[in-house]
Amino acid sequence: MNIRGIRQELISLLLEMGRESHPNEFVGVLKERNGILNEIDLLPGTVGRENSASLFYDMMPLDTHVAGSAHSHPNGVIQPSLADVNFFPRTGRYHIIIGYPYGKDNWKCFTADGEPCSLDVIS
Repeated sequence: MNIRGIRQELISLLLEMGRESHPNEFVGVLKERNGILNEIDLLPGTVGRENSASLFYDMMPLDTHVAGSAHSHPNGVIQPSLADVNFFPRTGRYHIIIGYPYGKDNWKCFTADGEPCSLDVIS
């Protein structure tokens, strides 16, 4: 699966989720269609705390369109932590981190090994 972009509506939703969850983190599973990240699934049993968010892997959808994850960093550091790098491969290949103050440029994409990855934003 080669992801080439993310829908603007999804970025807007993720930023709003960060604002609404603050000061806690949120986490969800990203899905794609035709190489475009376009949806987030919030799994039952997901827990958000000030310093972490966790989900139950048993609740992951059995879906070939799962592409990765999205979560927030309320501290504003938009870099994956060691815990993030350990989490990423379990949920897919592409991972969005949303950071405080949740403005239009307060997000980045990373690959499963924690390396930055550029994505086109698609209207």
